[in-house]
Amino acid sequence: MRASRLLSILLTLNVRGRVSAAELAAELEVTPRTIYRDVEALSAAGVPVYATRGRHGGIALLDGFRTRLTGMTADEADALFLTGLPGAAADLGLGSVLAATQLKLLAALPPELRERAARIRDTFHLDAPGWLRENEAPPFLATVAEAAWLRRRVDVRYERANRVVADRVLEPLGLVLKAGTWYLVARPAEEDGRGPRTYRISRVHAAALRADSFERPDGFDLEAFWSEYQRGYETRVYRSSATVRLSPEGRPLLFLVGTIPARRARAAMSEPDAHGWTTTQLPIESVQHAHHALLQLGEHVEVVEPDELRRLIGASAAVLAARYA
Repeated sequence: MRASRLLSILLTLNVRGRVSAAELAAELEVTPRTIYRDVEALSAAGVPVYATRGRHGGIALLDGFRTRLTGMTADEADALFLTGLPGAAADLGLGSVLAATQLKLLAALPPELRERAARIRDTFHLDAPGWLRENEAPPFLATVAEAAWLRRRVDVRYERANRVVADRVLEPLGLVLKAGTWYLVARPAEEDGRGPRTYRISRVHAAALRADSFERPDGFDLEAFWSEYQRGYETRVYRSSATVRLSPEGRPLLFLVGTIPARRARAAMSEPDAHGWTTTQLPIESVQHAHHALLQLGEHVEVVEPDELRRLIGASAAVLAARYA
């Protein structure tokens, strides 16, 4: 533990120059007295480190000294590709590893490049989840990620979209973080010819690593698979459509029914009639889903067809009218 702390002090001084004992103590979660003892140990080992007192004092390395203690561990090399995703690294248990990796990278850079790297870090921040959404931290993410990394099968209890929970044996091929939500791309161990599928990790109720391994399919490309999966998403989800009329006040409210349906409905919008109402085709997942979604637009929408959806909206409107009469 102390050796790791001494290395962290050395790399921090190498990157940032003069740093106060209080700052180092806070970052390393020790007391300033411990920091001073560590500085003495570094000095005894031949590192040209010194401390100055006063308001602008601190601990620093002798000008011109440069450490080459920047070797990376295997985990740190893995974390390198997550340096723009601190939240994802934390979800995968690599948060502290990521911090150490970034420190070593900065220490290895010449001063001019180090300044550029620090400027980028201070200027850009990636916040993947959408507004008004909590970032998912699925409890079995680490287990599934380990199975994917080790190429071992994993037993899972998975809740399907229809709420049915079933036991499955999966061969994990990769993980994808999409808008703050983690997905697993995996192949069922009992191959049925349909190839890899996508599973939402928040629906995994239990997961356990198996001893048996599997062979990754030849030529499988996670990025290419996910791109193709996204292209077919609209077709798979929005399998039907509804004809609706929208008032001038209703058109700006289309975002309430979802980004994809709103975009396609705006593209198919007719010219306004004499009263300002327009007609369009709205993609829907199901009649039941559209029933609840369109109620948000209130009196600013009229369903023309399908008849089942029109009847449901009418029945809800009658109940509301009676309730608020």
